[in-house]
Amino acid sequence: MSSNVIFFAWNRSIPGRERISAQHFKDFVSFLESLVKNHGIQSFDPVFLNPHGGDMNGFFLIRGEPAKLKEILSSKEWVTHVFRANMHLQGLGVVRGQTGELIKERMELWTQCIPD
Repeated sequence: MSSNVIFFAWNRSIPGRERISAQHFKDFVSFLESLVKNHGIQSFDPVFLNPHGGDMNGFFLIRGEPAKLKEILSSKEWVTHVFRANMHLQGLGVVRGQTGELIKERMELWTQCIPD
């Protein structure tokens, strides 16, 4: 089954590495903007969460066609960004997901699995 979003989330910067995180944030936004410009992804939204006592404080929601997202996830540029982020962020997570029309497809499959 396909996925049409990437959820790229984090908790916080590792103490002492905040400036590295700030610069990498700018670099990652530039990378995503170039993917939009070159039609690699449809769009992206960076989101900062208000303090809530949890362990997720921000994320990027990256939207695109499943095949293109798969290609991006295996690219040298993407893997480099993940490696860099893992060196200065706590709680880094990268997860594929579904939105829009794919939700209907998933819900139909899910309801078929409910025992009678």
